[in-house]
Amino acid sequence: MCGIAGIFQTSEGGADWTTDVKSMTDAIAHRGPDGEGFHVEPGLALGHRRLAVIDPAGGHQPMYNEDGSVAIVFNGEIYNFEAIRQELTRLGHVFRNRCDTETIVHAWESWGPDCVQRLAGMFAFALWDRTRRVLFCARDRLGKKPLYYACEDGRFVFGSEIAALAALPGMSRRIRPQAVDDFFAYGYVPEPGTIFDAVHKLPAASTLVVDRSGRPPDIRRYWQPTERSIGQVGASTMAEAVPQLQQRLRGAVACRLVSDVPLGAFLSGGVDSSAVVACAAPMLDHPLDTFTIGFDGEEDETPYAAQVAERYGTRQHNDRAASTDMIAAARLQAAVFGEPFGDSSSVPTLTVCRLARRHATVAISGDGGDEVFGGYRRYRWHRLVCGVRDHLPAGLRRHAIGRLAALYPKLDRLPRFMRAKHTLTELSLDAAEGYARTVTRGHAAQRHALFSPSLRASLDGHDPFAPLRAVMQDAHEADPVLQAQLADLATWLPGDILTKVDRASMAASLEVRAPFLDHDLVNWGLSLPASLKIGPGGGKHVLKRALEPMLPNDVLYRPKQGFTSDLAPLFRREAERLKAVLLGPVMLQSGLFDARAVEALLDQHASGASDHAQLIWLLLAFEGFLAMLQAIPAALPASEPASQAA
Repeated sequence: MCGIAGIFQTSEGGADWTTDVKSMTDAIAHRGPDGEGFHVEPGLALGHRRLAVIDPAGGHQPMYNEDGSVAIVFNGEIYNFEAIRQELTRLGHVFRNRCDTETIVHAWESWGPDCVQRLAGMFAFALWDRTRRVLFCARDRLGKKPLYYACEDGRFVFGSEIAALAALPGMSRRIRPQAVDDFFAYGYVPEPGTIFDAVHKLPAASTLVVDRSGRPPDIRRYWQPTERSIGQVGASTMAEAVPQLQQRLRGAVACRLVSDVPLGAFLSGGVDSSAVVACAAPMLDHPLDTFTIGFDGEEDETPYAAQVAERYGTRQHNDRAASTDMIAAARLQAAVFGEPFGDSSSVPTLTVCRLARRHATVAISGDGGDEVFGGYRRYRWHRLVCGVRDHLPAGLRRHAIGRLAALYPKLDRLPRFMRAKHTLTELSLDAAEGYARTVTRGHAAQRHALFSPSLRASLDGHDPFAPLRAVMQDAHEADPVLQAQLADLATWLPGDILTKVDRASMAASLEVRAPFLDHDLVNWGLSLPASLKIGPGGGKHVLKRALEPMLPNDVLYRPKQGFTSDLAPLFRREAERLKAVLLGPVMLQSGLFDARAVEALLDQHASGASDHAQLIWLLLAFEGFLAMLQAIPAALPASEPASQAA
């Protein structure tokens, strides 16, 4: 696991960017504390920071082919590299080491851009081919590893984090107004955009080719988890699915245990991380190190993690996140993520990554289990609402039920099933619009009320959820559960979950691997009928049945818990401090927010009349981002003030 960066001149010429690329890699040194390397030639500079995991002695980057005409900087792990290496050896390629990086170089020589189709793993890389005179970039299918890029002043620049690009003199920091709206809708800025006008994310499962013709980068998607590509690769009954899932999950775990450095596992006490530990521990000839973070109150899962650790004889390591100052922690998010990021579980995630790094360099996690096997409550809810919606005439839904929803009082503090306003509103919408409303952090009226008039005017009808609805409409023939899963795989998974884990783990110089996101396992899981995903006891029906021989029932069948602390009471206790931060100069000088609306929101929450904890956290995360921008003018010289974005 590493950090990569580079600069490519998109016109003929010979600029020397040695100093600039060194500044870029220095900005992401936490991703690779074990070494650095560079390839520089006229008009090109590639940089690499290394976290040594496979072949520590021989895996230095950039790495080359036999004659040095192809160079690569690579971030990630290729789990099937040995099989690819054998095939390439038969084709006549000569390997100098046993590192997976070199496999990509020779795969490119033989198969060109199609080489990514053969790679199983998590990756982001940039490859320069001097003979073809192209720079080729690629990102893994699910988006586990990031790649940011910008095209400015006749150059294409890229890096593993925004911080690498921000280190370049002259890089614009103009805030994109639509990205502000996106952030308060999703809680993150979805790909391919970022908070900045000039900077973009290469989407998951995509390749990018840029040459010196002056044309824009050619971006193509090479994999799509759609209903058509999934096909009939799964099982139709529980009896068929259980043994297949057990075999597939063990295989996905086994290939992620290969490491030349200490390896451990996250163990939250939930189903997914427990499943990974249950598969991994028996495969090792030594006790597996496991890492658990505890919380005060109902969210604490440490007793269940302890059960699993004892059953499998792991070396259990515990820490607690109870005393975290969440208001101060919001400021840290900007430094870790480089742009606003609103998932508060990133705070304990960083804590568990730091705990793990004290004992291991690699950790395996349960990320992806919910998305692949239908674990989120919202999947069950979406299925239920769609079932009711299908029996109601469209006119009745849109008009009568829509009017009733508008009149019904808003009761935020009641359990969801008693909040009829939400239910009626979702019934009045179509499936895609209803699901977008389910996953949003802030509905349009809520978030726009917080924006300044100038920011609202600059949005010009922007719809943050148009991409999500497009995915769901493309899958209109799918069952509602699969429809929602595909939407999450396109938005929530790469934008929130995988971004959170990558940045938190890399901030601690830790590699994290996710067996549930093996792309073959993903396709298989998505292909299962909804009845195997959601059963009488809730989501992940088939997964829980497959794990019954391996895990206690009270781990498998208790209510799902989150990996976070309860922010609502904290924000009521800290009402005055919140006002000092969110109505302070950083927010007011940005020109992006309406101070009176923000104050009203804080007062409503403090009084207990409403629960605005989610929006308050987003405001705190955004304030931290703005504060970071003000603190680093030299690293991010502004071509225009951030406030001009509104």
